[in-house]
Amino acid sequence: MHAQTLRQYDRLGLVSPGRTAGGGRRYSPRDVALLREVQRLSQEDGVNLAGIKRIIELESQVEALQSRVHELLDQLERSEHLRFAAEAAVRSGYHGDLVPRVASSSALVVWRPRADR
Repeated sequence: MHAQTLRQYDRLGLVSPGRTAGGGRRYSPRDVALLREVQRLSQEDGVNLAGIKRIIELESQVEALQSRVHELLDQLERSEHLRFAAEAAVRSGYHGDLVPRVASSSALVVWRPRADR
């Protein structure tokens, strides 16, 4: 790619390369892959730079959301493991001195005082 093209992509925020002590750009393997994707979208698919920027933002957002989903699934798995362990501990310690709790009713009772009082 031409240096001016790289500067423009940097200005638009399509890619953010690292910098050397002298201010030169340092592109990581991830940056290079991103530049290739920008070039492909632009040349092969005819997407303008604003569209490419939006695509990159949305892909980044999807990655972040997928990461969060995995975190939450891991947390759920740990919580379920702890719940199963607690239930097993309660069952192993049950010797007839505990009475299972019956779910309370959600029925509504209307109370009216007697008229004869």
